[in-house]
Amino acid sequence: MTRTAHGTVAVLGLGTMGSGLAARLLDRGVQVRVWNRTPERAEPLAEAGAYVARHPADAVAGTSAVICVVADGEALGSVLHGPDGVLSKGPYPGVLICASTVSPDEVVQIAGDIPSVVDVGMLGNRDHARDGELRLFVGGEEQAFDDCRPLLEALGKEVVHLGALGSGMRMKLCLNLVMGIEVQALAEVTELATACGLDRQLVLKTVAGSGFASPVMAFKSRRLGSGRFEEPDFRLRLMAKDLMLATKQAAAVGLSLPLATAAAETHVRAIEQGLGDQDCAAVTRALTPKPGSDT
Repeated sequence: MTRTAHGTVAVLGLGTMGSGLAARLLDRGVQVRVWNRTPERAEPLAEAGAYVARHPADAVAGTSAVICVVADGEALGSVLHGPDGVLSKGPYPGVLICASTVSPDEVVQIAGDIPSVVDVGMLGNRDHARDGELRLFVGGEEQAFDDCRPLLEALGKEVVHLGALGSGMRMKLCLNLVMGIEVQALAEVTELATACGLDRQLVLKTVAGSGFASPVMAFKSRRLGSGRFEEPDFRLRLMAKDLMLATKQAAAVGLSLPLATAAAETHVRAIEQGLGDQDCAAVTRALTPKPGSDT
């Protein structure tokens, strides 16, 4: 393995996926430095041996690779270019791995003239991140990919280099588009069947066990069945962001995506109803008429 696999790694952003990635690296004996906007999230990792940094520039000191797993393009730009950001003290000498789901064009713009940078679309959930079972889709120059490949192979069961910088994000948006439409379809079926007098649990069990269901439908059927959307696997507001990004990508290449547009509108409506920080399966609540409503 190269020095990237054995050197110290920084993980910036300790949400669901970032925490899982950091824990995975610690289990593999890698020295890990972490940073999060709210420091409390770093406490379990500190107990496991991670160094908790005061700010991003502190986190990347002496590292050979940095993995950014923040919420959006604005946060990524701040982490890299802001005061005490990764690049605030000059060029970063290691490999920058952008695993935040942002616009593909934004990755290229934010990266600027960073010498070695890749963008990584991650397919999987918190357990996959924790157990090294992610599927990772990578964009960036061949040399940058080669430099970080051993590290990525420690984090995922499949690592695919797709091409130029931004390719990883394009694949991730495509994957999340599929998930967003599938989960909304399952929610719509469930609400329709329930409104027509069918048993909700039986409908969900039947759909999840049918040949029409995908693994994500079977997984999310448990959320829809319990009606518990707290402690999200994937926040609804992040799904809305990715659906909007997908529709913008489509518009940029002259495509009309009716399903994507409809799903994005439903998710935005769900956020307006205060559901943004719940699991994305909570989109079902945006389909239910409010008491006293005629629709």
